Amino acid sequence: MRITNLKPGILLLVVCLLNTLCVFSQNQKPFVIPELKEWKGKQGEFIPGAETKIVCDKEDPELIRIANILSADYKEMFGMEIPVAYGKAKKGDFVLKLKNKPDLGKEGYTIDIADKVTISATHYAGVYWSTRTLLQMSEQSDSRSLPKGYIKDFPDYDIRGFMMDCGRKFIPMDYLRDFMKAMSYYKMNTFQIHLNDNGFKQFFGHDWNETYAAFRLECDTYPGLTSRDGYYTKQEFIDFQKESASLFVEIIPEIDAPAHTLAFSHYNKSLGSKEYGMDHLDLFNPETYKFMDGLLKEYLEGENPVFVGPKVHIGTDEYSNKDQKVVEKFREFTDRYIKYVESFGKQACVWGALTHAKGETPVKSDNVIMSAWYNGYADPKEMVKQGYELISIPDGLLYIVPAAGYYYDYLNTKYLYENWTPAHVGKAVFEEKDPAILGGMYAVWNDHVGNGISVKDIHHRSFPALQTLSVKMWTGKNVSVSYEDFAAKRMLLSEAPGVNQLGRIGRNTGIVYQLDEVKAGMELPHEEIGYNYSVEFDIQASEEENGTELFRSSNAVLYLSDPISGQIGFSRDGYLNSFGFQLYPDEKAHICIEGDNKSTVLKVNGKEVKKLDIEKRYFNGGKDSMNYVRTLVFPLRKAGDFKSKISNLKVIVNK
Repeated sequence: MRITNLKPGILLLVVCLLNTLCVFSQNQKPFVIPELKEWKGKQGEFIPGAETKIVCDKEDPELIRIANILSADYKEMFGMEIPVAYGKAKKGDFVLKLKNKPDLGKEGYTIDIADKVTISATHYAGVYWSTRTLLQMSEQSDSRSLPKGYIKDFPDYDIRGFMMDCGRKFIPMDYLRDFMKAMSYYKMNTFQIHLNDNGFKQFFGHDWNETYAAFRLECDTYPGLTSRDGYYTKQEFIDFQKESASLFVEIIPEIDAPAHTLAFSHYNKSLGSKEYGMDHLDLFNPETYKFMDGLLKEYLEGENPVFVGPKVHIGTDEYSNKDQKVVEKFREFTDRYIKYVESFGKQACVWGALTHAKGETPVKSDNVIMSAWYNGYADPKEMVKQGYELISIPDGLLYIVPAAGYYYDYLNTKYLYENWTPAHVGKAVFEEKDPAILGGMYAVWNDHVGNGISVKDIHHRSFPALQTLSVKMWTGKNVSVSYEDFAAKRMLLSEAPGVNQLGRIGRNTGIVYQLDEVKAGMELPHEEIGYNYSVEFDIQASEEENGTELFRSSNAVLYLSDPISGQIGFSRDGYLNSFGFQLYPDEKAHICIEGDNKSTVLKVNGKEVKKLDIEKRYFNGGKDSMNYVRTLVFPLRKAGDFKSKISNLKVIVNK
């Protein structure tokens, strides 16, 4: 019987059933971060093969550069080399093309996944972001298959960013480069580098002269200003900005003034305010302006300035407002340096304190970006009326201050995912995609100098926030994936091509690496193992000299005999921690070291010897306190020059 001979009611039922089966057979929306705006599923999948190429539709140098990045990243992640070509594409190819589609904006793109994968965008940024989408989709399949379908994707907000406080804690350039790559992988496009700051004097005997302060850039204008415990040469900072721009991440350098400037008054005491504190510049001292002019000029002048990008942040937050004369002088300072930065062809960014510092002195607002962090300092609605464009970075939601006990140690990613977008600036709520809100940022402030926090600890806090907030700044309010699904699936994705700051080995729990014997000086295939881990081994101890290493990575050292006490211990980020345990010569033992984001534990023969957890340290007779962190991302890359016999090494990922 032909289907057309069915009775109308049965025919309708059959048609509905066939339509339902067709819908269910269409590919579901793939999981990527940030979530795709639009997806139309088709049937089947695209699998790259031996003949696959990345084809640019014309010989465009920038398009070919992006294609080469995709090719290199594909090889880095999956071990498969895909050649780049231009011209006519064939079945099985990736195709990159520029096509004028005004509705996509500057960063939007489309991907048509069929027998070929065809990427279209109006601008190069959109082409590049589309390649991040493809890589994320590919890494969730062993065959690198892509579900056939059509993607249209574009961001809700132009600025999607992060700020790192490098002033109070030196953050090595290698890490900044890795984090920038992670930002790029998740379509976050703005990275603010806070280049100067200082600790709190209550942790340094209430003595400004002893209080930690740092300026992190090489400086010729004022020799000796640059911090001696960690800084960036001008050339490496230039290279960093250029590399970032090549991955469509803009670096915004920040020199914070006129508060947070103890590094400047350490260099020249006359610059500090005797009334408001030496971490405040004296705004009534003409030398202050000569100093700031000379400092900024070094990085802004010339055809090839040190500050490469279009924006420069001049700080301007948290100065005293007790005296109206000081308020007016603060406003004058802010206006002066907005215009000074602009005189070098840059757009000025400020933290903004113009509600806190309300006065009569005019401060330029046109084409000035304000980081809206605390509404008591700068009321967002009022600042928009005055003409400022805002970056939403509300401190009560988006400030990480590691182990400090205030703001957030880890951001509340569930709340942010379900409730926040950049339209929410504290209690001030704007319409979604209000043009006055350029976008959002979150921040890490390393307030507590000397608290034992490592760069690895900072990353452990920053990375899940990066994944979460990339969704809220790109996809915006209308996410379709539940937080629970998002939190589980985000773990399936890499940090970025070639980046593994979390020290992940595989995706499963249990033993992830083992070795019968560890010989002195040998190299292991893994750099490190991150939280939560156990590392076990048997040892027949020999007498070791102080400073004898068992394992080393580029970030940490585990000692069999630490340099001071001769006991088992570890160092990272300039901090040395000891377990208070030393093996006897010829002693045989089973050693287990366990680590998570709060503690490091030594067990000997199954018995806990010492747990190095978060230690409360007190200052000023107990009036002030600081949490001291003793964590370890376990180093594995190279065995030390030890005499002891190490066997039965097991590296275990715990639940």
